[in-house]
Amino acid sequence: MTETWTLILGLAAATFAVRLSGCLLGRRLPDHGPWARGLQALPGCLILSLVTYLLMQGGPQEWAAGAAALTVALLTRSLPLTMAAGIAAICLNRAYF
Repeated sequence: MTETWTLILGLAAATFAVRLSGCLLGRRLPDHGPWARGLQALPGCLILSLVTYLLMQGGPQEWAAGAAALTVALLTRSLPLTMAAGIAAICLNRAYF
């Protein structure tokens, strides 16, 4: 067997193991209480920390895109639209400025 097939099979096994462990561990997580609230807030906190880090490292283009995304977020309260606006704004800023 070639190295490529070994790599493909190894990555497939690792992917399956991660998904299986998520299913098995997911059943043990609490449905209510402080742990459940913390786990529900975790994705938003991770996105916010990544965006904050990128804004602190960025320049005017990133700040303008962040302002556009914030405006869309406040107007629509829609995460997909906010993300699309931020991505579009940074792409346009980098392409034309």
